[in-house]
Amino acid sequence: MPEYQENSIIDSIDRLAESFYRLSLRAPRIASAARPGQFVMVSCGPFLDPLLRRPFSIHRCNGSDTLQLLIRVVGRGTELLARCRPGQNLNLIGPLGHGFNPPAAKTPICLIGGGIGIAPLLFWAERLEPPERCTVLLGSRTGEELIQLAAGFRDLGCRVEIATDDGSLGHHGLVTDLLAAHLPATAKAYACGPMPMMAAVAQICRDAKVACEVSLEAHMACGLGACLGCTVHGTGNRYLHVCKNGPVVNAEEVAWQR
Repeated sequence: MPEYQENSIIDSIDRLAESFYRLSLRAPRIASAARPGQFVMVSCGPFLDPLLRRPFSIHRCNGSDTLQLLIRVVGRGTELLARCRPGQNLNLIGPLGHGFNPPAAKTPICLIGGGIGIAPLLFWAERLEPPERCTVLLGSRTGEELIQLAAGFRDLGCRVEIATDDGSLGHHGLVTDLLAAHLPATAKAYACGPMPMMAAVAQICRDAKVACEVSLEAHMACGLGACLGCTVHGTGNRYLHVCKNGPVVNAEEVAWQR
């Protein structure tokens, strides 16, 4: 797959919730090559501090010249990105990694996203035909974090259910609480979110004999497979490097219990 280093131009930055932002970037070469589930490595600004880029799943992409990233402010790098303004440049490397594998045509599927892990699932839902076959289960800490994200899936015609930790919207509890009821009518599941959430999704799908893919998240220094810093334990006493073997892998390839 082609990989590019490209100076993107920020078109817009929108605050979705207290710590969630959506960046729209013009990056024609990366946007034209991107596939759902892939990611980009993003410089945090025009200076060398912080030195390391940050990895972000591609949240949306028009396939022509624009892509969107979903950012949650958790540290200095993401805080600098949240302060960016339209017209500024951000240097990107991408698209990187392996994306989602398509399900059988027209079969019902389930997308499960937790927190910032919701990011790549909207891009995936937009590419599935027809998107109405998707049941989307979204979980986060508060309802505020989900309102606008859920609207994006609903606009496509997806059925959406929500779970929140504080009970402010939808089911009061974990998003995995919603999953089992949908699996009898599901041909394949796709999940992205915190590792404990994905471990639970993998187990529930395994028990129901439903195929499942997960998009792994890890700290990365390079995103290109050189630093070997984004390692997770795989089955068969092997290691998976999220940037090169993933981020999307079959759930059965991950050693969830260690």
